[in-house]
Order: sequence, then structure tokens, then C-alpha cells
Amino acid sequence: MDSKNSSNKKVGVVGVGSFGTAIANMLAEKSKVVVYARKPEVVEEINEKHETQGRKLHESIVATFDPEQICEQCEVLFFVVPSSGFQEVVRNFAPFLHPYHLIIHGTKGLCLDLPKGKDLSSITKIKRSQVLTMSEVIQKETVVVRVGCLAGPNLSKELIKGQPAATVVASKYNEVILEGQRLLRSDKFQVYGNSDIIGVELSGVLKNIIAIASGALAGLGLGENARGLLISRGMVEMVHLSNALGGGVRSVIGLAGIGDLVATCNSVDSRNFTVGYRLAKGETLTQIQAEMEEVAEGINTVRIIKAFLETSDLRAPITENLYRVLFEDLEIEDALQFLMKYPFNVDVDFV
Repeated sequence: MDSKNSSNKKVGVVGVGSFGTAIANMLAEKSKVVVYARKPEVVEEINEKHETQGRKLHESIVATFDPEQICEQCEVLFFVVPSSGFQEVVRNFAPFLHPYHLIIHGTKGLCLDLPKGKDLSSITKIKRSQVLTMSEVIQKETVVVRVGCLAGPNLSKELIKGQPAATVVASKYNEVILEGQRLLRSDKFQVYGNSDIIGVELSGVLKNIIAIASGALAGLGLGENARGLLISRGMVEMVHLSNALGGGVRSVIGLAGIGDLVATCNSVDSRNFTVGYRLAKGETLTQIQAEMEEVAEGINTVRIIKAFLETSDLRAPITENLYRVLFEDLEIEDALQFLMKYPFNVDVDFV
């Protein structure tokens, strides 16, 4: 993509949750930005008041609820919607997307490719071919070829405040990485590149599991030694799961993996951390989900990875025990005791 020709083109952002809003504002520092929201009242609020759900948007940002309009106006689109609705949104956009479009997504979740009428409540085992990362959803549902993802320690509240941060743009296509860097890089926001898109996506997905467990440790009032233990063992588990799902080790030990893992395992602003914390304080998962404004992606990820483990010869003790806490009423203290007694004999076994 010729930067001279593309510098004045509008950039699209699909989704105006906390992260979508942060990305839109960052893009608006350099480019004309169009955002897509499904609800007409949200679009009206953005266009008239330059805000949504109390979050300020750059005054130059324009909103639309018409997928065709944003696809016509923008060659580069950032998709930042929850994984639970990602496939549906992509399908709605598909008729208006062309091979010349370039899509970078910022969704840290997984989708399932299951027979019609089936879901995880009726299926207990799934194969890798049935687990889709968001880039795989885009490639499956559209004619877009140039696909990338955005991952890293990017807590929305900090980005909105303009605090220093960095991210990784991952893609098989160097052109996508360069365009992501050109659009997003600033004095306060560094953008790295990575060609292992599956590994980067999986890193962003899998760290959410460990973040829930970290919140639970905090909720129990346990110390930094326990958190250090969890983060290090969690990273080892992420490496093995990522390998089994087609990702590389390098991505897990990079910014999108260990960088994001440390940030979300130590932040009260992390939705996944908050889920674990509140569980440890005695609330039920149903209560917590009912009161959360935005999705904690780790909950669904635990269910998907548990079903995947049923068809592999891999053990993932943190994920397996967290599944029992979330969905089978295992007490967090009992899960912790199980993990403390688990026979980990080798510290690092993946390099």
C-alpha cells in the first residue's frame, strides 16, 4: 500500500467498546476515522456529542450503522468487537468487503466452527479444525486476504488516558504490519511487528485464562510469591497450548504473550482479573457476568480450551482446574491445593 496515496484516506473502526474507542481516538490523531456501531442511538450520540457510554471520542470521528458505507469509505478496517459476536459481524460485512480491503482485528477470543444447531453445551470434545482464531474467521467468511491482528498489554483505561504503551501488529503480510505501524505509532505508543499471527492471537487469548486465576489469588489475599508462581507456570501452559493449536513459542515469550500476561495478571482494570477476584470473594459467575458492562473473554476461552483438551494428549492443569471452578462449583481453595500438589518436575521444558 502506497503511504503517499493512503495518508488521506479514512480508516474504519468496527466496534465502540472501551478498546475500540481507544483505538479510534489513537487513529484520529493522524487519520480521518469512521466508526461503526450497530445501534442507531449510539451512532447519534457519537455524531452529536462525541462520546459513547461516558467515553469521549475525538471530535473529528464520524459514526455510522451502515456496513456498506464504512466499507466504501475505508480501505483499512480495525475490527474490535467481542468474540461472541465476531462471526456475525464479519458475516454482515462480508457482502461489502473486497480483496483490496485490509483488516486488522483487536479481539482476544476464539470462535467455534460447529455443525448447525450445535454449541458447547451439546459438545464436550472439539478438534483444532473446529477452533477458529479471529483472523481465521475473517478469511473463512470474506474475500479479504490481507489480515492482521493487534495484541499486547493494551488496557483500555490507560490507552484512553494517553499513558505510554506498546502493541504488536501480527500478519503473514509485511504490508499489513507496516500499515498498522504507520497508522498507530506515536511518541507514546510503540508498535512492533510479528509474522506469527496465529501465535500472537493465541497469546492474547490464552493469557486471559491465567488472568482470571490471578484475580482469584488476589481475592484470596495471597501474596506476590503465589502470583509469581502462577504467572511463570501460566506462561509454560500457554506455550504448550499455543504449540498444540499451531502457534510458535516466540510469540508467547514476546509482548503479546508475557507482556500482556504480566499486565492483565496485575491489573484491577482487567475484566478477566476482576472475574477471578469476585469469584474468590464469594460471588457466582452468573452474578458477575450479569453486572459486567463488557465481556470477559477468558470465560468462554476456558470452555473452548477444555473441550479441545479432550481430543489432545495435552494436560493444562491451570485451565482444567479453572474450568471446574467456573462451571462445576469446585472451591477455589481446593483448586489451589490441587495445583500446589501437581507434579511439576521441570522448571522450563520448552526451550
